[in-house]
Amino acid sequence: MQTAEILANPFSLMMNPTEVFEALEKSNRLDRLQRRVCRPLDKPLIARKEADMNDYDRAIDAESESDEA
Repeated sequence: MQTAEILANPFSLMMNPTEVFEALEKSNRLDRLQRRVCRPLDKPLIARKEADMNDYDRAIDAESESDEA
């Protein structure tokens, strides 16, 4: 009965983290979940060389100068 009361009240979950961890370890439903590793999407896919970036910057600067003239 005490476990049901704890699970029903989210504030009591914060007060008893050890009971929460024990319940997580005993959970059959969590054991059956499919697991996979997710990689962050904010990493660049292609590593660019600094020389390439400098060439690109120069090309953009040249375009803006020709547009102003």
